[in-house]
Amino acid sequence: MAARRIGAVIIPHDPPHFLPVLLAMRRHVAEHLGGGAAEKAADVVVGLSGGADSTALLAAALVEGLRVHAVVIDHGLQRDSALVAGRAASIAVAMGASASVHRVRVDGPGGMEAAARAARYAALERAARGRPIVVGHTREDQAETYLLGALRGNPAGMRPVAGNLHRPLLGVRRADTQGACRELGIAAWQDPHNDDPAVRRVALRHRVIPEMAETLGIGDPVTALAQAASRAAEDAAALEEWARQAETTSAAELALLPRAVRSRIIARMVLAAGGKVTGASVGAVDALVTAWRGQGPVSVGAGLAVTRADGKLTVTREKGVRDAR
Repeated sequence: MAARRIGAVIIPHDPPHFLPVLLAMRRHVAEHLGGGAAEKAADVVVGLSGGADSTALLAAALVEGLRVHAVVIDHGLQRDSALVAGRAASIAVAMGASASVHRVRVDGPGGMEAAARAARYAALERAARGRPIVVGHTREDQAETYLLGALRGNPAGMRPVAGNLHRPLLGVRRADTQGACRELGIAAWQDPHNDDPAVRRVALRHRVIPEMAETLGIGDPVTALAQAASRAAEDAAALEEWARQAETTSAAELALLPRAVRSRIIARMVLAAGGKVTGASVGAVDALVTAWRGQGPVSVGAGLAVTRADGKLTVTREKGVRDAR
């Protein structure tokens, strides 16, 4: 029987019961890729941090027979970040994958977490060159995403597939990825940021969610929160598709659409023109449709404004603002 070496462990392609957690990881990867993984997506990029989630994902993908290139992102946010990234890449190569390390600059709007995420995914896209990108988000990540979105007024979730990005472990618990690493004898990296209560996601993970369970007496809330997140993601995707199909600049046509669809059309229009989308600006533009009293242009940033004229919405340059182009 053919086998795969993962570090110091040689694993049959049909792992026996002494590696039950890894077998579960493998099934999630295979089911996500539609079965016959080696035929459907033989060449994939795995976003690897060196932590348990992405390391277990990498191992499962390799055992499934995929050709894996591990992309390690060095955010440069910790003094020894280059060493950590290099170690993760070395482990990936020892496991049978190819690997590369990409240093990114973390800056931009939304705080450190948002800027790091944006830089990370941009680097993954560049490195993938069209190949599927597979990341190790778990059920806990899904639950935390829902709560973080709710705190911003927009309960949100992650989809298993979003464009070229794949998340096969959304139904897997974090304890299982840690268990798979223990089965393989791999010491996964522990990110110090995961113990920093100043990071909102960490505070939710270690304080808010456990306190919800204790205070409300509901046992483990992660599964219910993750299910809510999945539904929120599905609903958002359906509304985005509706908005794409119904896209129009006619105020009369926009007025006939539900607000959830209309706001997405407005946001798409503003972003396409190079403007910035905020809840306040979208609401003000929406008033040009639903509460029209002859009001003037609505500023949407970058020197742009949305106006209503002849029954249509148009993005134009604001008066007195020079076009930098």
